[in-house]
Amino acid sequence: MHRRDAGENPYRTHTAGELSAKDVGERVRLAGWVNRRRDHGGLVFIDLRDRWGVTQVTFHPESAAVFTQAEELRPEWSITVEGEVVKRPEGNENPELPTGGIEIAASSMRVLNISETPPFEIDRENPVDELLRLKYRYLDLRRRRMQENVAFRHRIVKHMRDYLTERDFLEIETPLLTASSPEGARDYLVPSRLYPGQFYALPQSPQQFKQLLMVAGFERYFQIARALRDEDQRGDRQPEHTQLDLEMSYTTQDEILDLVEGLFIEIVEGYTAKKLFQKPFPRLSYQEAMDRFGTDKPDLRFGLEIQDVSEIASKSEFKVFRGAVESGGSVRGIAIGSLKDLSRREIDELTGVAATGGARGLAYLKVTGEGLTGPIAKFFSEEEGEALKGALGARESDYMFFVADKNAVVFESLNRLRLHMRDRLGLADTNTLAMCWITDFPLFEWNEDEGRVEPMHHMFTMPREEDLSLLDTEPLKVLGQLYDLVANGTELASGSIRIHDPELQQKVFSTVNIPPEEAEKRFGAMLEAFRYGAPPHGGIAPGVDRLIMVLRDEPNIREVMAFPKTQGARDEMMDAPSPVTPEQLGELHITIKGPTRKSGEQPPREQPTV
Repeated sequence: MHRRDAGENPYRTHTAGELSAKDVGERVRLAGWVNRRRDHGGLVFIDLRDRWGVTQVTFHPESAAVFTQAEELRPEWSITVEGEVVKRPEGNENPELPTGGIEIAASSMRVLNISETPPFEIDRENPVDELLRLKYRYLDLRRRRMQENVAFRHRIVKHMRDYLTERDFLEIETPLLTASSPEGARDYLVPSRLYPGQFYALPQSPQQFKQLLMVAGFERYFQIARALRDEDQRGDRQPEHTQLDLEMSYTTQDEILDLVEGLFIEIVEGYTAKKLFQKPFPRLSYQEAMDRFGTDKPDLRFGLEIQDVSEIASKSEFKVFRGAVESGGSVRGIAIGSLKDLSRREIDELTGVAATGGARGLAYLKVTGEGLTGPIAKFFSEEEGEALKGALGARESDYMFFVADKNAVVFESLNRLRLHMRDRLGLADTNTLAMCWITDFPLFEWNEDEGRVEPMHHMFTMPREEDLSLLDTEPLKVLGQLYDLVANGTELASGSIRIHDPELQQKVFSTVNIPPEEAEKRFGAMLEAFRYGAPPHGGIAPGVDRLIMVLRDEPNIREVMAFPKTQGARDEMMDAPSPVTPEQLGELHITIKGPTRKSGEQPPREQPTV
């Protein structure tokens, strides 16, 4: 913040974070909150806090009027104080503060507003119940860590804007009131007063609009966009979140990946002390990521890679392994070193970790100088044991853990075991960011519950050209031009090359059981636009909240958002959602049928109908 002439602003001439020894002797005025107040031997000290920092102010008894005022001060009172910058007495400096070498000898002060006792300490980072923090978010945001998170977020978003503007992108806003569109989660619906019985939807993403902007000829678009999804909450999800939305015409997958990779390298290296694990970022196919790590969101900072031992297992005498392979599944395992002899309780704990991924059991062997030991060792010949060791890269004293089941269960169970051992053994450097691209996702996946094909990401993704012929015959083998950016096991961005041919788009719709008449009803504007020379185009949408969460080492995205919802999708501060008046419902031609509940009460199992 720039300094001001003393007569320009009645509250401050400087901020509480900028004064230093070079300002000694200058008369200044500061404004902010009382961070702390201390009485020492006839002197009153306060730490005055504003957005930019903290400065100590001293009140001397010789200045009787202002000293008497200072005795009344309490934490979080808003004040403005005037005085002379003086050097702190030798031995009283505070090297932890940028202003720690000076203090203000107060000559006058005005109390601008008093404060009730806050519901939690603001000047210290003590644990506070999150619901209390969110109810009083305006106080929580005064805390230094939260201020730094919000300021850091601003700098990152500004860099995104500058980076793309320099590359000839245009920032264009898209509507928040639009038509309902299936994109993987439930829509938030907004009833229309002017059109009774009809609804707008809040956008889950600007997907159709950004594609229409490509048809409109803008060629390079971006937006710091709000996305709203009515989905179950997790630590890295919120009902409304922010994404850097961008789209390009006449582009390729490699061009988009290079563009975003350059942006993320600049952000990490320019704004953090974190190290990038590898540059350029590794590019793994979806299948390679699943085979090696059991997930399409791999953490590359450590080993413990998964190995397929199905061929060895299928020839062993162990019926569980043979049966899994014969039924179309697989047997895979990981080798883990640095473990002492595991107790029965510890084995049970690891089995429980694997069970959270669906595994019905966790088989293990230990490598010793005399051979393999463990409950299943007797089922393997010496030759088969050596083959297992070789496949997993196991050495003496290592444990080998195996899961035998359907591939989906095997992958998920070993992924969870791998991450559990990462944390237990401290295998990953917390100051390293291992970013990688995951590409070549299947375009479709099979929904077991509903017995049908559905898109793995969304329905607007261009299939690989070499797979187009499979759409009619073997759609589950079709790979899409899809790509995700992952860091340390967290997905940071997702994108694709889009379909721009209306006939191909309808073929994809038909594959997921959306006939032409329904497609026209749901996506008519975009399908019609494609008939007017739509260019090839593609894009990506990095999540701003998740990126800041990862860069700031925060446990969830609520810590990097100014006004988030709770884990239960409630706004505790504004008490939303909440009932509205019968008059408002009447204007919207809505009648609530079924029981209502008090504000803040958890929803029942069966929702009331509207």
